[in-house]
Amino acid sequence: MRTPTSKAFTPLAIGPLKLRNRFIKAATNEGMCKGGIISKGLAKFHENIAIGGAAMTTVAYCATSKDGQTFVDQAHLSSHTTQDFKVLTDAVHKHGCAAQAQITHAGAFTFLPKDFSSMTPISANGGFNKFGVMTGRYRKKKMTRSDMDAIANEFVQAALHAKEAGFDAVEIHMGHGYLLAQFITPFYNNRNDDYGGTIQKRMAFPAEVLSKVLDAVGKDMAVNVKYSQTDGKAGGNGIAEGIEIAKILQSTGAHMAQLSNGLNVESISAMFGNPLPASSAKPKNLIIRLGMMMQPKSKDPEREFSQLYSLELAKQIRAAVNMPLCYLGGAKDMDSIETLMAEGFDAIGMGRALIFNPHYIKALQNGSTAHNGCTACNQCVTMMYTAGGTSCIDPNGARGHAAELNITPASAV
Repeated sequence: MRTPTSKAFTPLAIGPLKLRNRFIKAATNEGMCKGGIISKGLAKFHENIAIGGAAMTTVAYCATSKDGQTFVDQAHLSSHTTQDFKVLTDAVHKHGCAAQAQITHAGAFTFLPKDFSSMTPISANGGFNKFGVMTGRYRKKKMTRSDMDAIANEFVQAALHAKEAGFDAVEIHMGHGYLLAQFITPFYNNRNDDYGGTIQKRMAFPAEVLSKVLDAVGKDMAVNVKYSQTDGKAGGNGIAEGIEIAKILQSTGAHMAQLSNGLNVESISAMFGNPLPASSAKPKNLIIRLGMMMQPKSKDPEREFSQLYSLELAKQIRAAVNMPLCYLGGAKDMDSIETLMAEGFDAIGMGRALIFNPHYIKALQNGSTAHNGCTACNQCVTMMYTAGGTSCIDPNGARGHAAELNITPASAV
C-alpha cells in the first residue's frame, strides 16, 4: 500500500483559496432540496464529506434563479436561501473543509411545472425544444443581447449570495447541456452572429459570464469552471474544441477548470464512463427517464466502466494550458491517484466514490485502505429524486439519511 506522503495530500492554492489537500467532492445532484428548501439533509450530506477528509465539497446545481432550475426540488441562490446555506458552510468549515457552490442556469433544459416559469425557456437558439416535449415547452427563445446581460447579472448575483452564505468558491457550470453549454456545443448553437460559429464565438457569452463573476468575487473566492472536454458524440465538440475552451478559460482568468465530459442526454455514458443502469425501469425523474430513452439510440457502444476513463482526453488539455486543472472521471484507488499526480493534474474530483464512502480520503491518508469499493453501477444517479435523495444502494456503501431531513430547513431549530 502507498504511504500517505503522496502529493495528493499536500495543500493546493486556487486563486485566493488554499485547500488542505487535492481531493474535491465533485458536484453530484443531491436531490435533498425538496421544494427548493436548503435542508438539514443537504447540510448533513456535505458535513459528512468534510469529516471524511476531502479538501472541498461542492454543492451541486445552485441555480442563479428559480427560473434557472431544472426541477422544483433544487437549490437556488438568493437572499431567501442564504441563512440555510450558511448553516451548511459553517458545518463544513468546522471540519477544516472548504465549500463550493456550483452555479448554473438550465436554459431550455428545464422540467419545471407549467405554472412555475416561462413556457418558452431561453437558449442559444430558438425554435423547437426537444426537452420541452414532456412539459409542454415545445419552443425555446433565442437569447438577445438584453437577455445575456440579464443572465450574466444573475450569475454575478448568485456568486455574491454564495459569498454572503460563507462559500469559499463558486463553480460556474459550462458543461452537460445546461444554458452556458447550450452556447458552447454546436448541437444547440447554430447562431450566425458574434455568439455562434467558431468555438471562440460560441465561448464568447460563457467567457463573459466568467469574467463578470471574477470581477465581482474573484479577489475573495475561488472562481472555477466545470466543462465538458468533448460532447461525447459525433457532430459535437471534440477534443480540439475542448482544448480551445481551456485556453479561453485560462486567458479569461478562471482559477481552476474541472474536466468533465459529455452531455446529459446525447452522451450520458461519456459523462459517467458507462451507461445508466438498464435495470431501472421507468424512473420518476424526467432527466433520468429522458436520458435512458435516448441512450439506446446512441451510436456509442455499451461499455463497462474503467478507471480514469477520461485520462487520454484530459492529458491533451493538460499539455495545452498552465492553469490549475481538476481531473474528474474514475479515480478509485491510490494507484490511479498517483497516476493523476504524475500526469500533472492539480486536483482530483470524486463523485460516486465519495457517495459510496464519504470518509474515503481520510482512510487513504491514514493508510487503512487504498481502494474504493464503488462499482460504478450508477444506481446512485437514479436515487437523486427519491425522497431520501442521492445515496449508495450497495450494502457495503454509505446509506442515505432519513427522508424527513430533506424537507426540513437547515436553519430550523
